[in-house]
Amino acid sequence: MRYVDQLPYTVQKDDHVTITMSDGVRLSARVWRPTTSTRDPVPAILEAVPYRKNDLTSTRDAIHHPYIAGHGYACVRVDLRGTGESEGVLLDEYLEREQRDAEEVLAWLAEQPWCDGSTGMMGISWGAFSALQVAARQPPSLGAIVIASFTDDRYADDMHYVGGAMLSDNLAEAGTMFAYATCPPDPAVVGARWRDMWHERLDSARPWVLEWLRHQHRDDYWRHASISENYQALRCPVLASSGWADGYSNAVTRLLSHVDVPRKGLIGPWSHKLPHLGEPGPAIGYLQEVVRWWDRWLKGVDNGVMDGPMIQAWMQESVPPSTSYEERPGRWVGEPSWPSPSIQEVVHPLRDGTIVRPGEPGGPSETDPVAERVHTIQSPLSVGQFAGKWASYNAPPDLPYDQREEDGGSLVFETPPLTERLEILGAPSVELLVSSSGRTAQITVRLSDVAPDGRATRVTYGVLDLAHRSGDGTPQPLEPGESHRVRIPLNGVAQAFSAGHRVRLSVSTSYWPLVWPAPSPAQLSVHEAGSHLTLPVRPAENPDEGSSTPFGAPEGCEPPEVTQLTEPEQAWTVTRNLVDYHSSLDIVKDRGLQRYEENGIEVGLRACEKYTCVADDFGSVRGESAWTMRFRRSAWDVRVETRTLLTSDETAFHVDATLDGYEDGRRVFSRTWNESVPRADV
Repeated sequence: MRYVDQLPYTVQKDDHVTITMSDGVRLSARVWRPTTSTRDPVPAILEAVPYRKNDLTSTRDAIHHPYIAGHGYACVRVDLRGTGESEGVLLDEYLEREQRDAEEVLAWLAEQPWCDGSTGMMGISWGAFSALQVAARQPPSLGAIVIASFTDDRYADDMHYVGGAMLSDNLAEAGTMFAYATCPPDPAVVGARWRDMWHERLDSARPWVLEWLRHQHRDDYWRHASISENYQALRCPVLASSGWADGYSNAVTRLLSHVDVPRKGLIGPWSHKLPHLGEPGPAIGYLQEVVRWWDRWLKGVDNGVMDGPMIQAWMQESVPPSTSYEERPGRWVGEPSWPSPSIQEVVHPLRDGTIVRPGEPGGPSETDPVAERVHTIQSPLSVGQFAGKWASYNAPPDLPYDQREEDGGSLVFETPPLTERLEILGAPSVELLVSSSGRTAQITVRLSDVAPDGRATRVTYGVLDLAHRSGDGTPQPLEPGESHRVRIPLNGVAQAFSAGHRVRLSVSTSYWPLVWPAPSPAQLSVHEAGSHLTLPVRPAENPDEGSSTPFGAPEGCEPPEVTQLTEPEQAWTVTRNLVDYHSSLDIVKDRGLQRYEENGIEVGLRACEKYTCVADDFGSVRGESAWTMRFRRSAWDVRVETRTLLTSDETAFHVDATLDGYEDGRRVFSRTWNESVPRADV
């Protein structure tokens, strides 16, 4: 990244500005704005997230907010109520109160003497959710939004459930917020009342996973704040982005398809990162694009920002499987609209272990004797240990590894070696005629790029709880032995398969620990008759034609110094004990102790996840999320420790959780939860 120190406007920063809500709760904000804005007001840009502006996001914030402010905007970073230095408590994600807070903050901004009355919202992940959800409420001052790594459907395409099956990230994210929602405010900012604010948070805390488990189907809980319920509510321009390595790779194209406002989409090779910080690379000059977006829609500058393609995507080249990449080779491609008229949905029948390509023998035929061939599969629980994270956070090694071992426990269909290059852009899908030996079952399908030497790189995947075969609102158990035609959509992707490579489709009945297993094992029968893979084929271009980038180099402002006081630790370990058949995936993300030199606060963050099972015993699966967060400065030393253990049997999920707060090494708060939630699809 190129750090820029000469900007069009000189910027002043106010570290702690309080904004009072209608119920009396005061939110804490940091404001960057041009020094001239008092006499020459500018539009205001809001980012609202729960991740602590005073320390944990201060480095990231300092790269983009002063940069945007230096181009003539007031950038306002707010801690959600109950987080950082904001008063109140945070009880769950995207609640009605949170959205009203954002509307009230926007109204407050529009009235400030340094604001010209127009506002925008931006953010990644929670901040993007907030911007999209608030935009659908149509606050009068909001003129445009810029969002990254988000979803429009909180049930079907978030970190909780996919295809009706529960993701292990449902536990992992709950563990994250269990910790963040119980951290103390900074006494240097809020003064002596910090302890009362902290204990209010501790007293109100509850493992969020319990609430998320109580809503295993699409219901009003998930419909709230899902703009897929009413796309027409979004009436302001939107610049939307994500990355193929992110869990949120689908919402950009869905949004482009369904909303009727000025819109642009951008999908790179990135993990859960803003595009100017994008990893795997290449990162791009995203902030320049953001400034142009604001200039057009908040200042009325006719700068041609809507020229060119509606969506630009990084077409990824074939690469060997790896759990991390510094760069993903590829090129930028663009489409003038979405869905794109240039992309053809090509249907490939599945016959005798083969993905049949158009024009090749083996297609469907009434007289074809293999048309009634039936394959059976009951995968071991070990299938999925090399799946990586649902969303890569560029915390190596969190990308999927070589799929050959996973494929050993799967039903596999494969093309012959490709005679020419094949490019896909969009969401593949699979239709299968299946029957199950039990009343509950899952199915996971994976698409891989197989190199001539046999190494298999996962390209995309999809999951379906077969009880949700007809929709997520009213799932239906299976009748053993009864055949059903099901469609499994895969995550969107842009991928080029090189000539000589093969396309592989793998079908498994488990994908642990990325997906929590079904209540009990089942054997699936896959009937070839009518089963097929559909690929969104984009006409192949000469890769050299796309060698130039439509974006500038990444730019931003240089962040303040952070001193690493203790060594960080990163680990991702798969173990199998062949004596007792115990398998384990252990993940460690430890930032070490860091001192933020600008304000002197020292912060330590250690997060551990552990997923275990014994052989193929579905009742043995366990997931654990444990966090330690420490904050200190001179005589102030506070620590929060959380632990959430999730287990299950055929009829229920079981949650055991603990929360401990420490001050000066002495435990001052402790609470334990032991609760069960019935399974819904049994």
